[in-house]
This record gives sequence, structure tokens and C-alpha cells, in this order.
Amino acid sequence: MFYYKNLDKHVKVLENVNLTVKKGEICAVIGPSGGGKSTLLKVLAGIIVNYEGQVLIDGTIVNPKVHRIGLIPQNYGLIKWKTVEENIFLSTKIKDGKSNIDLHFYNKILNELKLNDFVKRYPSQLSGGQMQRVSMARALLLKPNILLMDESFSALDAMTRDNVQKLFLEVWEEHKVTTIIVTHDIKEAIYLAKDIAVISSSPGRIVNITRNPLFGRINTELDLEYIHLSTKLRKILKEIHNET
Repeated sequence: MFYYKNLDKHVKVLENVNLTVKKGEICAVIGPSGGGKSTLLKVLAGIIVNYEGQVLIDGTIVNPKVHRIGLIPQNYGLIKWKTVEENIFLSTKIKDGKSNIDLHFYNKILNELKLNDFVKRYPSQLSGGQMQRVSMARALLLKPNILLMDESFSALDAMTRDNVQKLFLEVWEEHKVTTIIVTHDIKEAIYLAKDIAVISSSPGRIVNITRNPLFGRINTELDLEYIHLSTKLRKILKEIHNET
């Protein structure tokens, strides 16, 4: 449970959120705007600490000083005066020190994310898809216990989004990082996540968790299985909307 202070009153943002993500899997969180999805990620990341309840990673209370938490924000979070390479190194350098960066792993990630030609460029010289891949590389170089993604693909045009999503899944298959993706896009959730959790309007609470049989499959929109799952999720979201 989490409240934030608004003038002289406390506003409840999250309430009785109960969510378990299996190690090495991807869970998508979908729900209406203002339901506390981004706030939930900040709680999971250890950025927000004044909440009631527990957040556990492998049975241990989350602690950014102990755990390795990769966060990919909606705006990519790149520092404009640092090069691509400096941006990718940033989190690992802070966590482990520059001399302890795994350069072999760094070069592997560059190859996987097709970033070799951009390491000396600055964010202003990159496209949206390239900035997204840089943000992804920075999170992966940290070798995170958990990866948190906040509407990370929403700013991309449709074709770039499809390509980066496909690339993300290919990289995820290689590393199997436990991942939570916040998205407003049902199609994206069905493609990218093994579990899809629906969060209510504020105060946010998990109202449904659905196991997704279509994870990682492309061009399923005309399949009856996709139509059934999409309809089910839309119905839940509509019921949430009608309750507000």
C-alpha cells in the first residue's frame, strides 16, 4: 500500500497489490491511466520506500544497494552530454566501479543490440529505436536480478516498435532476466509477456492475472486464441472503467 501527500491530505495510490513473477519470466502490467503502474515500478525498484508491505527478490527484501535492478523508463533516461558508450556504462560503473565493467559482456550486448556503430555518438544523434536499444543495453550490462520497463516502446513508430520488440525478445531469450513490463497496449502485452496482470484504477490493485499461451508469437491477431484473450482483457478493462 502506498500513499502520496497532496497538500494537506494523503492520497492512496496502491492498495493490496499482490503480484508474483516467476524467476526468468516476463510479466506485463496493464490498466487504466492513473492506476499507479509507474508508481508500482518505482516501489519495485526501491526508489519509493515509504510503503506498507514487502517487495521481495528471491525471498529477500528489495534493496538497490544489494540487488541489481535494471530500469528502462519511457523516455529512455539517457544523459544527453554523454556518449552512447558512457550511457551504457553508467549504471554498472556506479554499482561496481569502472574497472569492474565486464567488457566481454559489453561487446556481446553491443552485437546483440546492433549498437557497434553508434558507441561514440550522443543521444541527440540517435533515432528513437536506437535510444531504446541503448537504454536496454545499459540495463542488461548491469546483469540485473530484475528488469523493469515503463511504457518503454510507446514512443516508437509502429514499424520501429515491432522491430525493437522482436530484438528485445531475442536478447531476453539469451539472458532470461526476470522482467516486468508496464504497458497500455494489449497487443504488446500478449506478444511480450508470459503473464498479464491487470491493475485497477487508483488506488491500484491487481484484479486479474492471466497466463498467456501466445507469448512470443507473431501475427496472431486473427487467431481465435488471440481474439479470445484480447476480448477477455478488454472486458476486464471496460469493467474497471465502468466502476470509476
